[in-house]
Amino acid sequence: MDYKEQSHIIPTYKRFDIVLEKGQGVYLFDDKAKKYLDFSSGIGVCALGYNHAKFNAKIKAQVDKLLHTSNLYYNENIAAAAKNLAKASALERVFFTNSGTESIEGVMKTARKYAFNKGIKGGQFIAFKHSFHGRTLGALSLTANEKYQKPFKPLISGVKFAKYNDISSVEKLVNEKTCAIILESVQGEGGINPANKDFYKALRRLCDEKDILLIADEIQCGMGRSGKFFAYEHAQILPDIMTSAKALGCGLSVGAFVINQKVASNSLEAGDHGSTYGGNPLVCAGVNAVFEIFKEEKILENVNKLTPYLEQSLDELINEFDFCKKRKGLGFMQGLSLDKNVKVAKVIQKCQENALLLISCGENDLRFLPPLILQKEHIDEMSEKLRKALKSF
Repeated sequence: MDYKEQSHIIPTYKRFDIVLEKGQGVYLFDDKAKKYLDFSSGIGVCALGYNHAKFNAKIKAQVDKLLHTSNLYYNENIAAAAKNLAKASALERVFFTNSGTESIEGVMKTARKYAFNKGIKGGQFIAFKHSFHGRTLGALSLTANEKYQKPFKPLISGVKFAKYNDISSVEKLVNEKTCAIILESVQGEGGINPANKDFYKALRRLCDEKDILLIADEIQCGMGRSGKFFAYEHAQILPDIMTSAKALGCGLSVGAFVINQKVASNSLEAGDHGSTYGGNPLVCAGVNAVFEIFKEEKILENVNKLTPYLEQSLDELINEFDFCKKRKGLGFMQGLSLDKNVKVAKVIQKCQENALLLISCGENDLRFLPPLILQKEHIDEMSEKLRKALKSF
C-alpha cells in the first residue's frame, strides 16, 4: 500500500514527505528505517516519548478489561483520573473531553452559564492577539487569526482581543457583559510567548474585582512542559478554570477542563453538557499512568534541571548565526525567531534531511517541544543537527 495515498482523505493537512512507522524514547523511525531525533513530540503530546514500557503496559491491561461504557455508569479510572488532575491543578471539579478544542468549547459554555446565573445574557469574552485555542467554531472565535476565521463567519459573537502582556489593553475592553478572560499561559501557535508574572497577577486581580472568570489554556504548555504541572503556577496565581489535553494522555485522545468550587456551584449541572467518549476507562487508565510515571521518573525535576542547558544551547545559535534573532519560552517549550529572509519551512526541511524533527509557529519561528524525558546528550545531538542545517543558509 502507498501510505502517501490521499485520495480518500479530506486535504486539510500539508504533510511532511515522511512516513513514520515506530518510535523509541525520543526517536522516531520512518518506513525506510531512518532514525529521527524528535523535538516536536507530536505537537507537544508525547511527553513520555515513544514506546514507554510502563505506559504501554497500563494501556494494554485496560484494553483487556473495558474500553468504553458511556457516562451513564461509574468507572474507577475516571474517579482516579479526576482526583489526579484536580490535585495537580489545585482546582476542584473535572470534566473529561476528547481533545483540547472540545475543552475550550466546554469552558465557553461554563462561563456563559456562570454569567447567565448572575442575570447576564450573552456573556462576552476577552481573548488575546496571536492566540490559538482550536478549530471548532467556538474555539475559533477565540483565536485571533483572520485567515483561520474568515471562511467560517459568523462565529460566536461577543469576543474581543486584547494585547498579550498588556493589562491596560484588557481593562479597556471590560464591560458589564464580560464573563471571562481566556489566555494561553504560554502562547504557542502564534509564536512562543509566556505570560509575564505581573500581567497574570493583574489579570487575577481584575477578574476578582469584576467577578469575571479567568481561564488558563494549558493545552500545549501544561502537564509539565514549563517545569511545573501547569504554567500558571509560575505566576503564583490560580485561574478559575483551566483546560488540558495533549500530554495529559501522551497520545491517547483525552482532554479536560477543571473548575474551582465557586464556578462548579454556579454553572454546569445535570443535562448542561456531555460527551459520549469523554472520560472512558481506556483514556483514564492512560491519564493515571501518566501521573504515576511523572512522579516515579521525576519528570518535572528533569525539565527544570535541563531547561538552562537547552536555553544556553539555543542562545549559542543566536550568537553564531545572524539570522537567528531571538529565543523565547519556558521550560521545554521554546521558540527561535528567524529573520524573514530565511524561511522557517526551508530550515525545517533541512533539519529533516539531517534527521531532526522540528515544527514552526508564529510568523517565522522554529518551535522546540521535545519529550519531557529528554537527556543532556539529546540536547547536544539536536544542537549539532540544527547547526548543520543552519549552515546551509
